[in-house]
Amino acid sequence: MGNDKIHLLIVSPERTVFDGNVQYVKLPGTVGQFGVYDKHAPLISSLQKGNVIFRNAEGKTQFAIERGFVEVKDNTVSVCVTETKS
Repeated sequence: MGNDKIHLLIVSPERTVFDGNVQYVKLPGTVGQFGVYDKHAPLISSLQKGNVIFRNAEGKTQFAIERGFVEVKDNTVSVCVTETKS
């Protein structure tokens, strides 16, 4: 986990989806998809329907969301989403 330098917290109204360290996160912003890497500038953004993708020591993971918000600050990415129901 030497490269997993970003703390990622993803929550939905129903559960904590993920809480751990990752290498990067890709998010479906309302004005386009964007990536967050180590030492990213602070930001707050709304999210639209799409996939949240991240990579950590266990590999690449993705899941679908309907919408949400993200805050990036001090190498912490906090995401609050509504998950897509299958």
